[in-house]
Amino acid sequence: MGWLVPTITLLKTKLQQLNVASKFCEPLIAALLSGLEKRFGEMLTDPELIAAAILVPKFKTCWTSDENILKLGLDYIRSHLDCQAENHISDHSQSSEEEDFFSSLKKTSPLETTQQLDAYLGCPRDTVEVLKSFPAVCQLSLKLNTALPASAACERVFTVAGLIFRPKRARTASKNFENQLLLRLNKAYW
Repeated sequence: MGWLVPTITLLKTKLQQLNVASKFCEPLIAALLSGLEKRFGEMLTDPELIAAAILVPKFKTCWTSDENILKLGLDYIRSHLDCQAENHISDHSQSSEEEDFFSSLKKTSPLETTQQLDAYLGCPRDTVEVLKSFPAVCQLSLKLNTALPASAACERVFTVAGLIFRPKRARTASKNFENQLLLRLNKAYW
């Protein structure tokens, strides 16, 4: 998921640059920009998707110059890192001291996770191996950037969506399409 927002953002930027330099393709470029905004506009401001992009070492925060977008993603990351640290502490407190005498030394505080995030963002390397140096950041990156495996249920959804979205219905709005899909898939319940 971490590649979606930077890819669409870069595509929009390149189309806007092309629009300025182009003389003949302005309507086509305007239509492409409009279509991208219509289909992906909400996703470009989704904090979870922005956080997923920041947690891909190739992108970090260099894919956009919009401070508000970066703030959304970083706030999402910080809040989830804090939750992870609290969950990690509660998990270790439930284990008995007899199992691991030194378990109290392994606890990570929210301050440490924030320091890991700052160190990750400041690290000049852009390979995936850099995540191994920051365990809390790595765990959140895996959570946000792991694709769900395909299944029969997922394939059924796409099959039904293909039946609904025919060439004669190509201009169906996203919300209307989603409602039709939900109704068709849940036909047995009504």
